[in-house]
Amino acid sequence: MRNYNTQQRQILLDFFAAHKDENVSTAEVIDGLKPYKISESAIYRNLVSLEKEGKLRRVTKAGDRKTYYQYIDHDDCRGQIHISCIKCGKTTHISQDASRYLAKELIKEDGFTIDNDETVIYGLCKQCKNIRG
Repeated sequence: MRNYNTQQRQILLDFFAAHKDENVSTAEVIDGLKPYKISESAIYRNLVSLEKEGKLRRVTKAGDRKTYYQYIDHDDCRGQIHISCIKCGKTTHISQDASRYLAKELIKEDGFTIDNDETVIYGLCKQCKNIRG
């Protein structure tokens, strides 16, 4: 089945491109696209389609019932291991050096090969770690 790049779909892709280092909840997507008057059903349909195409990654967080999406169809993101803050939700890439070191050590110690496109490591980012409370 051919995927058409409709105006609604392009607006959704543009929205995610503007939030490429974030895990965005479905509710945040719907709220962010209100000015464009795109129906919720069209948003859900496009989210499913974009996920199937590998442009978005569905993300869930422990203890949270919401569904989040991360835009992964950009050059900065392909083939990168991600780190995601469990407090603020910011998701970024680990450095190439850290990625190579981690992959090398896992193969050496456990015979385990990392799938960089699917690996997300959860923890606390520098900013959240330094916030007291």
